[in-house]
Amino acid sequence: MSAALVVSNLLLWCVIIVLGLVIAALVRQLGVLNARIAPVGALAVQEGAVVGEAAPRIAVEPLVGAPIEIGGPREDGRATLLFFLSPSCPVCKTLLPALTSLARHEARRLEVVLASDGEAEAHRRFVAEEKLIEMRYVLSPGLGIAFGVSKLPFAALVDEAGVLRARGLVNTREHLESLLEALELGVGSIQEFLEREPRFETSPGRSH
Repeated sequence: MSAALVVSNLLLWCVIIVLGLVIAALVRQLGVLNARIAPVGALAVQEGAVVGEAAPRIAVEPLVGAPIEIGGPREDGRATLLFFLSPSCPVCKTLLPALTSLARHEARRLEVVLASDGEAEAHRRFVAEEKLIEMRYVLSPGLGIAFGVSKLPFAALVDEAGVLRARGLVNTREHLESLLEALELGVGSIQEFLEREPRFETSPGRSH
């Protein structure tokens, strides 16, 4: 009887130890995931640019080519989609095929600009690995601060007149497509669209 009790206690302790190891592994994995989707650089959490108002005008350095200015009216009549990402952000990588497809099919009315910060050489390796050579890729901590980037991936849509039309976290292809809807409808959110829609009131005893 005592032997059976000893064995059961040993098994119980083994189960407790295994559960402890599993919990420790889960906590560590959550920490790694949180670090991967952290903001680009040390960006402050703030409101940033306001949808419906002129976007910040900031000169930025592309990995290739001369400095360019984000914001302000564009001479080519195209809108600008800023996509803030990091080479260590797994969600950002899953959206890259959708972004390259978007840049290719919407080139007449939209330019996609990938934005990040940090060591240029690391980003050049990232561009080569992900085959982003044809994409405009800029490094600027100030750009993320100006647009209120707090988590990644984050996107901001600036129309051809330099007005910020939409901004926010982007986790799926559907989120990206909703930005184009915002451009076409001239609204920054579904809520804003519903507020603009006319409301029809019905009078008692009156049918429609």
